[in-house]
Amino acid sequence: MKFTVSSAELLKGIMDVSKAIPAKSALPILENFLFVLSGNELQITASDSELTLRTSVRVDGTEEEGSIAVPARHMTDLLKALPDQPISIRTLGGNASFECAWANGNSTLPYFPAADYPEIKGASADAEQIEFGAQDLLDGIGSTIYATADDEMRPAMNGIFFDIDVDSTTLVASDSHKLICYTTAGVRCAQKSSFILHKKAAAVLKSILGKDDDAVVIRFDANTVEFTFGKTTMICRLVVGKFPKYRDVIPQNNSNVLRIDRVQLLNVVRRIAVCANKASNHIKLDLKPGQLEISAQDLGFALAAYEKVGCDYSGDDLTIGFKSSFLSDILGNMTCESVVMKFLDSRRAALIVPSEEEEESEKICGILMPIMI
Repeated sequence: MKFTVSSAELLKGIMDVSKAIPAKSALPILENFLFVLSGNELQITASDSELTLRTSVRVDGTEEEGSIAVPARHMTDLLKALPDQPISIRTLGGNASFECAWANGNSTLPYFPAADYPEIKGASADAEQIEFGAQDLLDGIGSTIYATADDEMRPAMNGIFFDIDVDSTTLVASDSHKLICYTTAGVRCAQKSSFILHKKAAAVLKSILGKDDDAVVIRFDANTVEFTFGKTTMICRLVVGKFPKYRDVIPQNNSNVLRIDRVQLLNVVRRIAVCANKASNHIKLDLKPGQLEISAQDLGFALAAYEKVGCDYSGDDLTIGFKSSFLSDILGNMTCESVVMKFLDSRRAALIVPSEEEEESEKICGILMPIMI
């Protein structure tokens, strides 16, 4: 293998895939980048066996094609220390090492045979395919990932459920205490299908997906999903399991309705939660027409706080309790100016949606279970 490439371009390429490099692996070969040189394109792959990232970098002056596995940490540290300039990389015969040469110096690093790198299998040839707008996918993951669970007994709850229908797609996440749905009408499929993306893979995708990317092509079968955008592909295993019938738990007849500025409510919740019991984080909402009072107390430390807020509330007088951190999570991850909270009584789930005046009112809704007070 012998080629010339911009050090900055090569660094960008390896940084794009580096999140798939495991800190420590039972397979030491996975602590390397796989370089595959073909023509004027260098393909770079990183994997932890569950999640794989692959991208390509354009190179100049290819004299000898080939493939090798190079140490990820050493290669990254070297390129970070180099100013942007052309560098020449070539394998040295006989001693399983390669030379990286720049204007005034060079470095010699070991490499490993590409044949030792495990084969990466993507989605099958008959996989389903959809196209997602990059911004919609970013918004969908960002709006739901915080609601995923960490439940060894129910692995299906540890990811984001992609519910793909013929007229819309909904991303859903739940930890049994809260449930968040994000719906976009711009993503459709010829037939109803679905998959569950683990929250770790979702977080990686969110971190590497650029807002300037136009679209993401998603291919998936029963076990594997591929996300392709620009020159980058992410391949990962899907969560095996059945996601609960989330539509059955969305309240349809909550008649007590609160309309309030989202940021104002969020700030009040955060202030009052300072005096809540640290173990439970419980706060209490007292609702009357035109008025909301939020309170909390921790009798063990003689702490208490309350604040009254003017609001638009129609319905019966109601007292209901929530875990403040859950309510703050939902309000903090919405972007609308005002929210509508709909209640039935103090024991049943509350529905939280953007106000009807908001343009995105159909995109997101949250469901929050109350606590006994």
